[in-house]
Amino acid sequence: MTTDVLREVEQLLYREARLLDEQRFREWLDLFTDDVRYWLPVTSTRYTSVSKAITRAENASSATLEATADSGIAIYDETKVSLSNRIARLETGLAWAEDPPSRTSRIVTNVEVEEQAADRATAYSKFITHRMRLHNDEDFYIGRREDEVRKVDGQWRICSRKIMLDQSLVTARNLSILL
Repeated sequence: MTTDVLREVEQLLYREARLLDEQRFREWLDLFTDDVRYWLPVTSTRYTSVSKAITRAENASSATLEATADSGIAIYDETKVSLSNRIARLETGLAWAEDPPSRTSRIVTNVEVEEQAADRATAYSKFITHRMRLHNDEDFYIGRREDEVRKVDGQWRICSRKIMLDQSLVTARNLSILL
């Protein structure tokens, strides 16, 4: 992988965070391919197969912190069309969960890129998203992402995103922001 590819993909992820924080949702949506899958699966915490905390019989079905299968339960499982519909709803002013809008700050870090081909790569990153609304409605979302990116008309675009939250229980009143 070249340093240029790493830098270009990092800049894509940093720009994406800024556009979301500035609520420039239509510009944000342009960073995705038309066939994107934007996926936030439900995370469950399970004992490891070598755990002494559970019985041997229970151990057979155990695993570490993991997401549901690709076809399993998800908090988000969006396409570009459904993301566009979410944005359109926010633009109506009738989305009660975002009236008044949340203020967000996103930190994207630990970006690693594995180049698959000259026009395709996988990006791994960590994130922290702080959300503040009204005077005392505050949430933190912390996790990691796996993004498949590809060049479209000479620009890197996200064609698949898998978001893994560290928390297995989301305690926020709603999850109306995009992570």
